[in-house]
Amino acid sequence: MRVLLVIRGITLLLFFMFSGSSGEIMVTQSPGSQSVVPGQTVSITCKVSPGTGYCFSWYQQKPGEAPKLLITCSSSRQSGVSDRFSGTYSGNTDFTLTISGVQTEDAAVYYCQSQHYINSQYVFTQ
Repeated sequence: MRVLLVIRGITLLLFFMFSGSSGEIMVTQSPGSQSVVPGQTVSITCKVSPGTGYCFSWYQQKPGEAPKLLITCSSSRQSGVSDRFSGTYSGNTDFTLTISGVQTEDAAVYYCQSQHYINSQYVFTQ
């Protein structure tokens, strides 16, 4: 039996303007999707450009449900989230969600979000 773990590759783009400055933040998620056998370990990575991330979060969305926050600030698992889910942050640009011992109920769409602190203001990708 195989489990289709849908990991939608998304590119989130946020344009922002502050007094005297403008720029953009790109968040790219990979891979696009994976089909895995229960029990396998799978990793999903988001890359942030430029590397100005302050806090990174992972969400899981199952069909017909609202997104559920799994991990915030790279590695803080939310209450009630299985310890099979873990987050890591590498350097200034990469953050990874790892699901150990994948189970059929893990089939979902996974989203990453980044939070930035720019010009003394917090900025979120959406």
